[in-house]
Amino acid sequence: MQLFERFNLGHGFRKYFEVVPATDEPLRHAVYGIRHEVYCEELKFEPERPNRMETDEFDRHSLHCLIRGSQAPHTLVGCTRLVLTNPDDPVAPLPFERTCEHTIDRKLIDPAKLPRDRIAEVSRLAVRASYRRRKGDDRAPVAISNEDFGEGDRPRFPYIPIGLYLGAVALAARSGIETLFVLTEPRLASHFGKLGVDIKQIGGPVEHRGTRVPSMMHVPSIIRNMRFIVKPIWRVVQEEIERGFETPIAYQRHNTKD
Repeated sequence: MQLFERFNLGHGFRKYFEVVPATDEPLRHAVYGIRHEVYCEELKFEPERPNRMETDEFDRHSLHCLIRGSQAPHTLVGCTRLVLTNPDDPVAPLPFERTCEHTIDRKLIDPAKLPRDRIAEVSRLAVRASYRRRKGDDRAPVAISNEDFGEGDRPRFPYIPIGLYLGAVALAARSGIETLFVLTEPRLASHFGKLGVDIKQIGGPVEHRGTRVPSMMHVPSIIRNMRFIVKPIWRVVQEEIERGFETPIAYQRHNTKD
């Protein structure tokens, strides 16, 4: 990592990647295609579909974003989604509420009692195999570890997974979401701590494509307490998300190549 990029992660991110909100059908199809490639074809978490697009009932009330290469032809890298509560049935559970129905510690928090228009879940993170290079990453849709942050005089930064999470946070912030839930690996909290993000486990583990725990994050706190070194990449991601919503045709439709 060059010296300037070491201290300006926003510049480093913009040099290699861009985040795009999937606000139209072609971009949503790109998201579903990445999910099919990773979740169905590679990891066999879901059955393969004839149309090679992995979708479910939650996509109808979700916001989606892509990470692509920043240079033409804008190779697709990964995606994630923000599942909002169903506007036609706000009390209907989010995906993690189904999976963790019996393990959520409702003494800590009861998602069912929160304002349903202020909560959402980050899910379906997926990174294409060619961008998951470490040993063991071929069995996870997206991965992050201590190695990603480097050591001493050899710093690194996990641009792709952090870019996906920051994209979801940006979508949440512009949608008025206050509390984010995520079902993820138990070790994630320590990695997010490096970024200044307080992620709190709210229940016991479940078996869901490996051992997973339900956790929550407070969106205003994420933004307020973000580590100084992370703020430049946050500003880039937030700017790209906003620009994608403001100019969906000019900005997005010409950039959907695989």
